[in-house]
Amino acid sequence: MASSPQEGQSAAPLPATEQEPLEADTSNDVDSAFGDSGDDYSNFSTSISSSIRSYKYENGRRYHAFREGEYTLPNDEQEQDRLDLLHHIFKLLLGGGLHLAPIPDDPGRVLDMGTGTGIWAMDFADMYPSAEVIGNDVSPIQPGWVPPNCKFLVDDLEAEWVYPSGAKFDYIHGRGMAGSIADWGKLYRQCYENLKPGGWLEMQEYACSLLSDDDTLKDATWAVEWCGLLDEASSKFGKRLDVSHMHHQWLKDAGFEMVEDKPYRVSGRSISIALADSDKVPIGSWPKDPDMKHLGRYELLQMFDAADSFTLGFFTRVLGYSIDKTKTIIEGVKQDFKNPKHHIYSHFHFVYGRKPLNAG
Repeated sequence: MASSPQEGQSAAPLPATEQEPLEADTSNDVDSAFGDSGDDYSNFSTSISSSIRSYKYENGRRYHAFREGEYTLPNDEQEQDRLDLLHHIFKLLLGGGLHLAPIPDDPGRVLDMGTGTGIWAMDFADMYPSAEVIGNDVSPIQPGWVPPNCKFLVDDLEAEWVYPSGAKFDYIHGRGMAGSIADWGKLYRQCYENLKPGGWLEMQEYACSLLSDDDTLKDATWAVEWCGLLDEASSKFGKRLDVSHMHHQWLKDAGFEMVEDKPYRVSGRSISIALADSDKVPIGSWPKDPDMKHLGRYELLQMFDAADSFTLGFFTRVLGYSIDKTKTIIEGVKQDFKNPKHHIYSHFHFVYGRKPLNAG
């Protein structure tokens, strides 16, 4: 996660209704999360070769080799564990589901953009045996043993897509891609062009900004500074992190209809999507509500790892910080997240739209 919006650049998240403030649990001073097919695919698609696995190592972390430097996050086991934890968090928000878009019960061709470890693609392939699921990423970190209806490609989403005209997709999914795309308009135009009429695009994205309902965020000085610097660095890099609130309009601009940006609902240990309630995801187990507390424990662990993953590349490569200064900031941010007196949360967005039935 990343940054707080710069003044004049970001609109507020799209609220469905007025939301109640999250109430903090004042009975605990220690955060309990601690201690306890042969298609002629794109010309840029590449077979997994030794050159692609010639990873770059920097500041104790491993980075991708294909399109080296175009993506600032690592791809090592530590980052893969974080991505799998984030998958669990998204499934909590979806009540164990994988999507919100009203796709048919028997989807055909499905594309998972920026598939990461491939966990979403594999789960989707298991859930929908009718589907042919393709996951693509710049890093070949997916497992070798996968469902028979799932496969992975090393590919650059920002390059021109050259999928065959007779093999358009029924559903395209993307998640957690903030900071990896320079031209979202181009990406969504290519999604539109490669969907069948009536096909759905869904983007599941976390907001890269921090908030609090009781002004305790102002006391988390390291985290506040970190957000601002990440926004500065990612904007300078050309792939801004804090864009989750913009996807709704971008889908409309690309020609999609029935575009929705929906929050989730937390109720009775079953966290699920609803038309309106809350899109707040707490960082830590500080909430009084037991379901929000449960969710916050996972998000705290995810954010601890995210502080390393997001900061190292942006701060040392883009801002020119020394590794020692960068690590000092990371440690300060982690302490702010860990402090249960800081009632911090972020927003998660589930945005989807349909290509019109009468589209060409």
